[in-house]
Amino acid sequence: MVSFLISILALVLGYFLYGKFVERVFGPDPSRKTPAVEKADGVDFIAMPTWKVFMIQFLNIAGTGPIFGAIMGAKFGPASYLWIVLGCIFAGAVHDYLSGMLSVRHGGVGLPELVGTYLGKRTKTVMLVFSVLLLMMVGSVFVYSPAIILGGLAGDGGRLSVMIWVAVIFAYYVVATLLPIDKIIGRIYPIFAVALIFMALGLMVCLFVKWPSLPEVWDGLGGWTTRTGIQDQPIFPCLFITIACGAVSGFHATQSPLMARCIKNEKLGRPIFYGSMITEGLVALVWATVASWFFFDGGAQELGMASSAAAPAIVTGVSKDWLGAVGGILAVLGVVAAPITSGDTAFRSSRLIIADFLKLEQKAVLKRLYIAVPLFVGSALLLWYNMADENGFNTIWRYFGWSNQTLAVFTLWTITVYLVKNRGAGWYLVTLIPALFMTAVCVTFILVDKVGFHINAAAAPWIGLGTFVISAILFYLWKNTAYKK
Repeated sequence: MVSFLISILALVLGYFLYGKFVERVFGPDPSRKTPAVEKADGVDFIAMPTWKVFMIQFLNIAGTGPIFGAIMGAKFGPASYLWIVLGCIFAGAVHDYLSGMLSVRHGGVGLPELVGTYLGKRTKTVMLVFSVLLLMMVGSVFVYSPAIILGGLAGDGGRLSVMIWVAVIFAYYVVATLLPIDKIIGRIYPIFAVALIFMALGLMVCLFVKWPSLPEVWDGLGGWTTRTGIQDQPIFPCLFITIACGAVSGFHATQSPLMARCIKNEKLGRPIFYGSMITEGLVALVWATVASWFFFDGGAQELGMASSAAAPAIVTGVSKDWLGAVGGILAVLGVVAAPITSGDTAFRSSRLIIADFLKLEQKAVLKRLYIAVPLFVGSALLLWYNMADENGFNTIWRYFGWSNQTLAVFTLWTITVYLVKNRGAGWYLVTLIPALFMTAVCVTFILVDKVGFHINAAAAPWIGLGTFVISAILFYLWKNTAYKK
């Protein structure tokens, strides 16, 4: 628990200290008109109150990642604390803030447009396809996982109950994707965000009361390199794929442009973008600690559950037992609301990304339907695959995890190139180091994991190191050429 307390303090200090430094690196200009003011259209470009924009951004990026990912990542031991804290402060929050502010500076455009501007048109096309496929997977994953929880709360959690909830959630997605952002998202997201924050605070209080005996960060450091998590996965690179949304997540770069179209002043970027990621890191810390109690301190036995229970079952069991009937329902609703609200904004982001690429204005409902209908059909097919194959969901989730972090790689390299061209003087190091590390993680994962090339996991550290060094050399060769031009 001492590691938990130190981690909380580190995240808070990270926002005030490193967050301020990163803000200085970008240099927000409060006198510039934001897209919400300059391009107001009553549908996607709408200036909203800062507190509401923060709540929406937080709920957009949260999903099931900082909850389910942290629970699964806790099996790697106290190393999960280090990754959540260091990843969140130095990679995830930097990634979210700078991608959001770049979108603000470029008129609220989506990630593929930013990538095309700084990494080239060919990369832009790749990113367009990659982003849309990822967002469709997000939509599918974030329909199925909350449906499982709702099915368990409302019935026996059987296939029929889950399918009914899938249909209800999917119907909501269709409506929320097409309506102006302030009609549903702007009104109900703050309520769901409060539920999610209540859940985290309630569980945090319970942790302080219980004060479980948990492994600390400094315990058994020598065994970290050989510790394994789910299905005997090696800590590198699998921990950094398993815990994504609580540390760094490329999905966030597809969501930040939504709020880049709604903020009223560039100076609000740090509390909205950087602050939302720090808040998500705190949620991930809480669930990683709860999961550590469940796995390592007799929590499973206390709840009468198997230690191999799936993340949704752990969420439901812990929330009901610790927070009582009413508190448990509110907590579980917070967990349910997070993926649902990330799912609908995933579809909305897809619509806007494709609209930017096609130069198709979205004020008319019919033009929104031109793009949205094919997206929903594609997601429905993925969803059908999830439910038809008992391993389909797990397969899509693992591909989603890798794709998610690969998207973060593209985003970090885009921001790095922007900083080289516009700031220089070493400022680019704030994203270069995370970009190099995440490149090594993603390349290594797809080479050694079962869903990839399945190379012997013993080679993972050497593959990662080689990727890091080669990427750094290629970057500095490019930078020297760019400076000469």
